[in-house]
Amino acid sequence: MSQEKHIDVESEFGIDVFDDTEMRRHLPKKVYEELSKTIREGKDLDASLADDVAHGLKEWALSKGATHYTHWFQPLNGLTAEKHDSFLSRPDSQGKVLMEFSGKELIKGEPDASSFPSGGLRATFEARGYTAWDCTSPAFVIHDDYGAVLYIPTAFCSYTDEALDEKTPLLRSMDYLSDQAIRVLRLFGDRTARRVIPYAGAEQEYFLIDSDRLARRKDLVYTGRTLFGSPAPKGQELEDHYFGPIREKISAFMAEVNEVLWRLGIAAKTQHNEVAPSQHELAIIYAPSNVAADQNQLVMIVLKRIAKKHGLICLLAEKPFEGINGSGKHNNWSLGTDDGTELLKPGDKPEENWQFLAFFTAIIKACDEYAGLLRESTASYSNDFRLGGNEAPPAILSVFIGDELQEIVEDILRDEKKKNNGKNVLKTGVKTLPMLYKDTTDRNRTSPFAFTGNKFEFRMVGSESNISEANTVINTIIGTALKDLADFADGKKDAEKAIREWIRDNLEKHQRVIFNGDGYSKEWAQEAKRRGLPDLKTAVDAIPVLTDKKVVDLFVESHVLTKNELLSRAEIKYTSYASQALIDCRTMSHMAHKILLPSANRYLAFLYGEKKDAGKVPQYVEETIAAIEKDIDLAYVALVKLDRDVEKFKALKGRKLAEYVRDVLLADMQALREPIDRLELLVDKSYWPIPSYGDLLFHTI
Repeated sequence: MSQEKHIDVESEFGIDVFDDTEMRRHLPKKVYEELSKTIREGKDLDASLADDVAHGLKEWALSKGATHYTHWFQPLNGLTAEKHDSFLSRPDSQGKVLMEFSGKELIKGEPDASSFPSGGLRATFEARGYTAWDCTSPAFVIHDDYGAVLYIPTAFCSYTDEALDEKTPLLRSMDYLSDQAIRVLRLFGDRTARRVIPYAGAEQEYFLIDSDRLARRKDLVYTGRTLFGSPAPKGQELEDHYFGPIREKISAFMAEVNEVLWRLGIAAKTQHNEVAPSQHELAIIYAPSNVAADQNQLVMIVLKRIAKKHGLICLLAEKPFEGINGSGKHNNWSLGTDDGTELLKPGDKPEENWQFLAFFTAIIKACDEYAGLLRESTASYSNDFRLGGNEAPPAILSVFIGDELQEIVEDILRDEKKKNNGKNVLKTGVKTLPMLYKDTTDRNRTSPFAFTGNKFEFRMVGSESNISEANTVINTIIGTALKDLADFADGKKDAEKAIREWIRDNLEKHQRVIFNGDGYSKEWAQEAKRRGLPDLKTAVDAIPVLTDKKVVDLFVESHVLTKNELLSRAEIKYTSYASQALIDCRTMSHMAHKILLPSANRYLAFLYGEKKDAGKVPQYVEETIAAIEKDIDLAYVALVKLDRDVEKFKALKGRKLAEYVRDVLLADMQALREPIDRLELLVDKSYWPIPSYGDLLFHTI
């Protein structure tokens, strides 16, 4: 039994973050006040403060044991990037060095932009790019067994001013949403709020697999998901893993993850076993959207690092195992003012809370008008394997609002007002249990965009994805809906009457996106089609939305993305989709040629030897031989076709290439997988060279 480790959470929390307390301690008073004002109010950063901030930040980092610093950014590959520079200055005449860090080094870095995805924004020979300090997301120190590094969250842009990252448009969208939301609040008489902040909180799902077993699976090594594999005898049928007892090995892993995250100021709140065997979830408390995006990227990094220390590998792919639940990243989104008002809190009488109803209606309007764009914000090759079932929402975008809000919407449309009966009591039928009040809504796991009390939960985002894109889209489309409200009501003599008119008109116009039923049902797919809701089943279907005139106008007019930035992002997504599929194809071909089919042939030869030696074998052996021969033949036919079709890959580019992958290569891969998965069940385990699903999924639970 391992010895218990006690963590003083209150004293440890945020100890590795250059937060408000550390800024106050290490910066001159005037510098601290100006920087705090910039962060609090979203004002322009005064560059003259940089040297003083850099000095204080360096002194703090050195006290934490840091020897290097890095501008940490989010290029358009879904990952983060970092280049480490030491604090060492040039040695003096006596050969001694000083530890220096200038304001210029703090606010601007210069990584090579040509080696990151740009979608044609930058030619290969045009290498210059810039990282710019995001002072609204705090710097932090990461420790490992060999030292410590100061991480400075930054944006990343090209020499020609285009955004080459996920953070820059996210920050732009936050400013845009805030400006429009403040206009609406002024209509309601709010004169104190100076900024409206979109908050996000990501629930991160993941699998933990034994590292030794995983190393024997080339598909997991190269792609992060299994490309072959028959279901284990037991899966999730008994529903015994979800919220089940957390085993000691996993608990030890989770405890260390929490400790590292808490030191980084990340409020890791909830952890539990998920539905599938070896699947787990970690939920983080809300933070402003850009900070939440940084924190979620850190969560994924920490999960992977700590897993290795425990002899595990953390899988973040959306669908690493066929036939059981995939992993998502539920993006909880809400709005609040800088003086603490929750704008999506209905209150005890939501039917009379017109400010809440105005923001609620803006969200309904935005989700209907830009349903395809919301779907596109989650589009990726790997997420296509998850969406549509197994705890994942369908690809059709709809909004769940619950019975209470549904009644309020209907009353507004009928111009009626019903009496609110107050909170409903949960009737358990047990005298000794406490009285519990029901929430205003149930939970709908099949809804892509669900209201859950004082927030909306966007459940389409893939577990491996960066949440920045989804939040950029949410902020922008809702900001545009709020702009429409402000433009409509501004200057009207009776602003309250105008607001109510706008609410009623837009609920009537956009109610088609509201759906409180089963999103998995065939009936809903048919009903959604009748309503005219888009059903973009694959990423390749969704990516063209980025270049629609309506979407281009949205982003250009809001100054969140330029037309060229949008076109480049579409090109990057097509390329990424095709590249991931090509890696899958090559991995499958390698495994079939070099590992799986040779093993099946060896076992077949063994059976033939047994038959020859025995003269006659039982009928079931004859049938096994025939079945193995048949599937080997089918596999070789499929393998030859896959290899041939991959060669055609080289002649295509962009959207044409992605469509070819969707229409041809995915079918080729499935045709190869099916006979080999059957062979796994026919070939003796001593001959089958890779761990099975059962070997992988049932070793840690």
